[in-house]
Amino acid sequence: MTRQTDCGRFAASLSICSGHGSGTHDRVFRFTPLFPTPQAAAQYALAQGMGYLQQPALPA
Repeated sequence: MTRQTDCGRFAASLSICSGHGSGTHDRVFRFTPLFPTPQAAAQYALAQGMGYLQQPALPA
């Protein structure tokens, strides 16, 4: 997700959902860097999400 800030630049955020029904959990990450275009912000968020998915799973 991207949003335009008051200064005209773009912020990136990422939402990762898991579970289903009443057990659904949504984790939202908001990133500090600002970008000149919404495309650059979205590309950064996508790269961060891909990195998150490549993390090893936590033990049960």
